[in-house]
Amino acid sequence: MTPHIESKKEDIAPIVLMPGDPLRAKYIAQKYLKDYKLVNTIRNMYAYTGYYKDKKVTVFASGMGIPSIGIYAYELYRFYDVQKIIRIGSCGSFKKGIKITDLIMATSASSISSYDDLMLKENHNHQMATKELNDIIQATALELNLDLKIGPIITSDVFDHYVDFDNFIKLHENNDYLGCEMEAFGLFVLATKFKRQASCLLTVVDTHDSQEIIEAKDRESALDQMIILALESIIK
Repeated sequence: MTPHIESKKEDIAPIVLMPGDPLRAKYIAQKYLKDYKLVNTIRNMYAYTGYYKDKKVTVFASGMGIPSIGIYAYELYRFYDVQKIIRIGSCGSFKKGIKITDLIMATSASSISSYDDLMLKENHNHQMATKELNDIIQATALELNLDLKIGPIITSDVFDHYVDFDNFIKLHENNDYLGCEMEAFGLFVLATKFKRQASCLLTVVDTHDSQEIIEAKDRESALDQMIILALESIIK
């Protein structure tokens, strides 16, 4: 046990899918896993371990923001010998051509957070996803005939960055960023620290250029597409 995880070591799989929402972790376990069991309830940060097509996998919620995912990814990598974590979440986008429900895989995450300075004693504000893991996910997307957008993202400490959009863009002059979310940078820092693997899949749920609101059923369908891609990738 750790201060935040009550699981036995053998109850956590070497591969972890990490949504932000604890209820989404529950949804994934109930819909896609067999022989699953609840392995963490501390602070209601639910985690479930079960089998997807005979592959053992843990679905562990991260909460929101770098500090929250930092707690769980740190303890999973360090104390539970987790080898691979795939974050599966949602994001906004300010890049023209990116649409609601588009599926993104991050090649890297940039942030003005000091998390890398604290964890790695270096402050680059830029961390890479694991290419080996990304290559597997990309190949799986091709097999599933999914349109996967691939490129860099931004990890922000502010959820609604559109409030001060012009100043936000000045901080991130690279117009190639596909989306903005709140956790991936911290996850990639920890994968670097522990020499483990990490990837991030995101479903676009809002954009700067559109007032479109995604319907609940469409959001579920888009998120299911992302979840299936992650699950199919882990069995390879």
